Amino acid sequence: MIQLIYVYDSVATMRKDSVACSRAIRCLLWAGLLVIILQAMNDSPVIDAGAPREERDRWLLLIHQVPPKPDYLRVKVRRRLQRLGAVALKNSVYVLPATPGRVEDFQWLAKEIEGDGGEAIVCEASFVTGIVDDELTAQFSRECDRRYAEIADEAALLSGEAGAGTLFRVKRKLADAVRLDFFQAPGRHAAEAALTEAEARVLHGKAAGGDRQTDGTLRGRTWVTRSDVFIDRMASAWLIRRFIDPDARFRFVAGDQHRPASGELRFDTFEGEFTHEGDRCTFEVLLEKMDLRDDPGLVQISEIVHDIDLKDGKFGRPETPGLELLIAGIARSEPDDERRIERGAALFDSLYAAASSPGGAG
Repeated sequence: MIQLIYVYDSVATMRKDSVACSRAIRCLLWAGLLVIILQAMNDSPVIDAGAPREERDRWLLLIHQVPPKPDYLRVKVRRRLQRLGAVALKNSVYVLPATPGRVEDFQWLAKEIEGDGGEAIVCEASFVTGIVDDELTAQFSRECDRRYAEIADEAALLSGEAGAGTLFRVKRKLADAVRLDFFQAPGRHAAEAALTEAEARVLHGKAAGGDRQTDGTLRGRTWVTRSDVFIDRMASAWLIRRFIDPDARFRFVAGDQHRPASGELRFDTFEGEFTHEGDRCTFEVLLEKMDLRDDPGLVQISEIVHDIDLKDGKFGRPETPGLELLIAGIARSEPDDERRIERGAALFDSLYAAASSPGGAG
């Protein structure tokens, strides 16, 4: 038996009127829940229906009916439910823990189902008989542990430079799994440990390859760029000292007409060795030419730098406005270019650490 607490409509308002109750009853009939609630689980212990509501967990139910045609609608709804982390209770009834964010997730999906010609209702409920809260919690944890086990298996296969491209995808999978881990499933620790070990193997392989590439070619140079540095030159200078040559020297010149002396390399200048190419800013060009595009943290930073520098909104990362404001603050408060680069480096170090974590910067 389900004790309905609230019935929500599909446009983010809560209703207790007769129309909502009628829809709830109709949806429950679709799912067979007014006949016997979870008949397959009818041996479960019974919760005291007279217990105070705060002593029983509250759950969100999405009860829906999708038209039989076209076939892809059922697949679409099922995939959306999987991405939300919902588990199937019976037939067309799916459950999530009752939290404000989850309510909105179900309401948007209910609206989509109705837009495709189906019917759906979202309600908040507690379970009186048929299933107990511990059983539902265990079901959520089993689903999470299954995801964590897949991630650990994928991570175990990563090694060396060749695994760098896959590392980003596996890290995103872990971030998604953690986002859907509502009850701290035990498998998370093993997945995180496996990914940490894989990342160490991959980065070790990439560092070895990177050293071979830059030895004798880009180290010990003076890097020349235009004065009054801003986002692209600040980020590029950080990249050079962090990944190419920690002892790199910088020289700042007026205008774009500087002719390089022996041992100098120009960046972000007209006809420079490293500068804009097509719709790519200098930072993006450096990533490409230094073979660093398999580093997901650097790729995320390159997208932010691109949007600030070129102002085309190509990537639209949420961190962009905040970083632009901080860089503008450094430029306004610090007239010395070398100091701008030093202060900007602290920002980029922090951003890189965040972007390289399992959840990424965003």
